[in-house]
Order: sequence, then C-alpha cells, then structure tokens
Amino acid sequence: MTKAMAPRSRKVRVLATLGPASNSPEMIAKLFEAGADAFRINMSHGDQTSKVAVVQAIRSLEKRFGRPSTILADLQGPKLRVGKFAEGRVTLETGQVFRLDRSTEPGDATRVELPHREIFAAIEPNARLLLDDGKLVLRVTEHGEDFITTRVEVGGVLSNNKGLNVPDVVVPMAALTEKDRSDLAWAVEQGLDWVALSFVQRPEDLMEARRLLQGKAALLAKIEKPAAIDRLDEIVEQCDGVMVARGDLGVELPPQQVPPLQKRIVEVSRRMGRPVVVATQMLESMIKSPSPTRAEVSDVATAIYDGADAIMLSAESAAGDYPIESVSMMNAIGESVERDPSHGDRVHFTVTKPDPTTADALAEAAKDITDTVSASAIICFTMSGSTARRVARERPAVPILVLTPSPETARRLGLLWGTHAVLTRDVESFEEMVAKSKRMALRHGVAAAGDRVIVMAGVPFRTPGSTNVIHVVRIMGDELKNYGTSASG
Repeated sequence: MTKAMAPRSRKVRVLATLGPASNSPEMIAKLFEAGADAFRINMSHGDQTSKVAVVQAIRSLEKRFGRPSTILADLQGPKLRVGKFAEGRVTLETGQVFRLDRSTEPGDATRVELPHREIFAAIEPNARLLLDDGKLVLRVTEHGEDFITTRVEVGGVLSNNKGLNVPDVVVPMAALTEKDRSDLAWAVEQGLDWVALSFVQRPEDLMEARRLLQGKAALLAKIEKPAAIDRLDEIVEQCDGVMVARGDLGVELPPQQVPPLQKRIVEVSRRMGRPVVVATQMLESMIKSPSPTRAEVSDVATAIYDGADAIMLSAESAAGDYPIESVSMMNAIGESVERDPSHGDRVHFTVTKPDPTTADALAEAAKDITDTVSASAIICFTMSGSTARRVARERPAVPILVLTPSPETARRLGLLWGTHAVLTRDVESFEEMVAKSKRMALRHGVAAAGDRVIVMAGVPFRTPGSTNVIHVVRIMGDELKNYGTSASG
C-alpha cells in the first residue's frame, strides 16, 4: 500500500512551470519531491498531443505519493504583433515619425503593418505603443480608421512579428482566441484543475471562459494589464483565483509601480477569499545559475510575508539549467520565512473581515479558538472546498487538513495556502466525524496524543455549502494504537 506523503512543513504553495527541461516523468517526480505542490502547463508552447503524456505523468504522482496532484493550464491569450519587414528588421531612431497601418506590404523604417483592427478603433492621441517587451516606445500623434501615426520616444531595432503592448487604452478584443478555446476544451477533456486566462482587462472577459468551463475546472485571472487594475475588485469577484503576472504588468507600467500593485492585488484577493499566485522572474538568475541573487530571495520572501497563496517558477523550472535546485530554493525560502517569529503578524497585516454568513463566522472562530486553546490543526470536511478556502483566508498558524470525497476538490486545493487535502469517504454522523478527525490527524502527522484539533463540517452531512458545526476534539493517548490504516479512512 502506498504511504501518503506527509504535509509540507510550509504553508505557501510552490507552482512549477513544466517545459523542455522538466517534462519527463522522472523530472516531474523529482520536482514534486523537491517541493512543487502544483504544475503549470504553458499552452503558448508545444501542441496538445505532446502535453497528454505530461498530464499523465503528473497524475501518476497520486498513486506513488498518496496525495492529490494539481495542474494549471495557462492559456496564451490574444497576442498583439506587428507585421513583417522587407529586410527582416529596421532601426527606429528616437524622434522620427513611424506609421502603423492595415497594408500587408512588407514594412520599412517608416511604416509596418498592424493586423489588429481593434487597436485602430480604440487608440487615442498621446497613447503609448510599446514594442518588443517595452524596449521601444512610440507615442500616438494622429490616427484614423486604417492608420496610426506615432513619434518614436525610445528607438532601437525592431524585427518581424515583435509583440505590441497598448497600456493606455482598453482594446475591445475577445479575451479568448480560437487557439484558447481549443486549449480550454482540451484542458477540460484532460480533467485539468485550473485554467488561467491571460490579459484580462474587464470582468466581462471572464464570462466566456466561465461558460465554457461549466464548473469542470477553476478559473484563474491573470492580472497583467493596467486596465485590469481599474476594475480589480470586480475581476477578482468573478474568478476562482488570481495571478499577479508581473512580466507584462512590468512592461506596460513603470517598474516602480509594480511592487505596490502586487501588494494591492494580493490584498484584494485575500480579502475576497481567492487564492493568489505571485509569478514571473522570482528566481530568474537560476535559469543559468545554481543559486539565486539575494535580491531574488528577498522578492520571494516579500510575497510570502504578504500572505500570497502560491509563488511560481516560470523559465527557471521549464527551460533552465537547474529546475530541481530552483524548486528546492523556493521550498527553502518558504520554510525559512515561515519560521520567522514575525511571519504570523505580517501575514495578518491584511484584514480579512468575514462575510455575514455562518460559514465565514465559523472560519474566523476556528482561527481564534486555535490560538486560544493551542490546537495543533484545523480539520475541514468539505465537498466543494469552500470551507477550506474560508479557513485559509484567515491564515491560521496551524495546518489545515481538508477531508473530501471529491477528487476534483482535492486537486484544486493544491494552490490554497496551508491546506493538505486528503481524498476520503464522507462521514454519516457526528460520532463518525469525530472519530475520523482523530484518525486522520494522527495518520497525517498534524497532531499527536494529548493535542487538540478544531473540526469544521456541515450538518446534514454531504450537503455542499452547509458548514455550521465547529467542534474541539482532544486526541487521547490510547487512540494512537487504535486508529486504522486503510487509505480510504
């Protein structure tokens, strides 16, 4: 029988991106052992067929390690690009005039095709156009139905099909491209747990993805456009989770504005009870180096002190030379920060007031009781995972052991702070709830003889969204030799 892996000793989750350096079953298992709690599949690269084996390798971890696996599919989103040049590239000089138009003729140093009709309709005078990840900056001086005239503010070399960012206006483009719809359908077919939507600008952008998912995967909104900040609360309310995607956010905004925005996004997400992932360039130097810079370590630590649910590796684990070392370093930083005596106070700088519901009141009470009676763990019986999310929002000082009969719920919780999900049969009675709580607490090492645990559940049992019971349980010494060993509990 497979012995279940013990809960992580840290509460922040580690999300590792898979790619050429880490797609093999052997490497995926090593990353999991090194500390990866969830895996990101970037739909921008490769084809769907090649990713099926990756999904199967991740799911095989469940049998080997006795705990749920978590997979996030990250959709590419609409990519804005300029057309091609007759010579393949041109050099734009600062101060010169440069025109973007609808003509399909190869471009030169004076003009190039812009094959996105929506931009011509939305653009405004004095708006900026950022090319090649912000390396070149154009300022709009004039525009019409099929042309945009600009002055080059920051020049440089511009080559074929380079990316374009439009930070100063909301471009009314569909949030899902045809490729995204195909990739989303594939993710649902494969039973993936989370789907991330790129370049969200408005809450309306989430609606089509939500409809297509039909509840079969959780929806994560990537915040990487300045327009999204203007309607942040509405966007967070419409999704199941949030990613602070600092790459494009740092292209479209001055770099110095990103850190306070990161804190704001984390705060709003936590306040509204949505898991929040901080991503991009966290350990960037580890793509080529076996150790990070001190600044990178501080960056990761800051996200953890702010109370982010998860921290993400991108190219470090997907294409770098040291994927295992990168995950191990994330794991080590998380453990070190959470051992800091001030960590508990810092994660509570964000005030998370409960909604006026019984479930929220009980989640807040569970944390307070845990502190008062020095309980060792909070145990949640849940069908949908909502109880676990409410408890995690309070950032208790103890592990959250989540017992659920739903494989989908158990897997989705891989991005939720402080939780250790266990797939197990549901209970039928109050007495069975208490007995199972003791048994699971002992089996998974979150409590010992003499400890108290806090138990939360809903009565009648097996009723989603009915959390109305909180109970303090003491584990007696003689129960150490009496609890069973069946994996299903």
